[in-house]
Amino acid sequence: MVYIAYSTVFKEDIFIMAQFTTKLRKDDEVTVLTGRNKGETGKIQKFDRKNNKVFVTGVNLWKRHLKPNVDAANPEGGIVEKIKPLPISNVALIDPKTKKPTKIGFKLQDGKKVRFAKDSGSIL
Repeated sequence: MVYIAYSTVFKEDIFIMAQFTTKLRKDDEVTVLTGRNKGETGKIQKFDRKNNKVFVTGVNLWKRHLKPNVDAANPEGGIVEKIKPLPISNVALIDPKTKKPTKIGFKLQDGKKVRFAKDSGSIL
């Protein structure tokens, strides 16, 4: 979702990105719903809340060719694999009971708010 605001001071368009709230958490097992990595699974490594992206281990790997450089972190150079972010809306939590993508809900259990899988009702 992109909102466009017009700045009269600088006379240019400013793009403001709306931040989504998500029920996903770090180390959740997720599957990719769309794109070239559709169907692949992995754990959430980290979030980029500003850009509404998520980093999933072992998914969306890209290769970067580096020259040898003495000052760099990789002085011998070579091909390095990097994890690129995915949009949060393109991943879904895997239900621990059915092993299929599911939506997440919240309910009160013993006075505490807990997450549960909507398909099977199992607590996450």
